[in-house]
Amino acid sequence: MFSAFKKALDQSFDPAFRSVFLRSALASLVTFLILWGLSWLALDWVGGWLSGWLQTADLWGPLETALLWLFGAGSAAAVVVASLFLFPSVMLLTMSFLLEDVAGAVDRRYYPNQPPPRAQPMGEMVVGSLSFAAVTLVANLIALPFYLILLFLPPFNLLIFYGLNGYLLGREYYELVGQRRLTLNDTKALRRRHRLSVFMAGAVIAFLLTIPILNLFTPIVATAFMLHVFERQRSRQSAGGTAA
Repeated sequence: MFSAFKKALDQSFDPAFRSVFLRSALASLVTFLILWGLSWLALDWVGGWLSGWLQTADLWGPLETALLWLFGAGSAAAVVVASLFLFPSVMLLTMSFLLEDVAGAVDRRYYPNQPPPRAQPMGEMVVGSLSFAAVTLVANLIALPFYLILLFLPPFNLLIFYGLNGYLLGREYYELVGQRRLTLNDTKALRRRHRLSVFMAGAVIAFLLTIPILNLFTPIVATAFMLHVFERQRSRQSAGGTAA
């Protein structure tokens, strides 16, 4: 596992990796520019309505000015704070659609003799994505009370966080890279056979996601990392089958 992680880090500055990051950042920025424009229109309309209501209320002039200023300042601050919190999530979501480019770059550098990836049926991709999203949502909702109860009781809160998300992220990324070479059922069977190492790799990914700034690069590194883990396990299985 350590060698797989080292290979992923060694390739961090690959042009394909940089391209995925920059395209994700650009797409996220465009998304937020649109959202900022819509927010400005909405706030401008609300501000106009508020100004008219205050005028009909016949408030003291300085008080009316102060209330309008507070509304404008508070609205601007709310948009900025929301953007800071949401931008990483939007960027990670955008990046998830470009990770095949990362996997392809890893193949070209470390597995040049591999045949082209398997063409995945659209139904398989949709079912896999929906299944993972549902499992992630339900598992985190179940764990939420424990997060809150153990918030001030380390290391128990960390054990729950890394335990749950280590499993979920390990599963997500393993099946993401595995289905490029195997069917979903075969990928799941291989993952179950190596569940401990897949879980540990997922815990590493979960840790990277908790580090500010670095978490923006995590899906790229995680895809490369898990691809190396998968290929090593797949080659061992092939060697075992051949020997048998």
